[in-house]
Amino acid sequence: MDLCVGTNQKIEANSEPIKAGVIPGGRCGGAGASSVNTDNLEPAALCLYRDWFPASGEEARDFPIYCQRLSFFPEVPEHETVAANFFCR
Repeated sequence: MDLCVGTNQKIEANSEPIKAGVIPGGRCGGAGASSVNTDNLEPAALCLYRDWFPASGEEARDFPIYCQRLSFFPEVPEHETVAANFFCR
């Protein structure tokens, strides 16, 4: 699993396993924003890949699924955290 953060600062070479990367632009499908237990995103991912994606007629790009967290604990109670699940197509 990769974790990422958006920044406009240059990522300098270092001895840590940190590297610059890009989430490619383009069309994306998604489950939308919802309150989900972000400890287990598998049900949302399965819904996208098993149900929605095949029915959409779209073709997947060669890029892994990603999830954008929209709210964070402790800024909101843990049960109110919101994540949006996406995949690129």
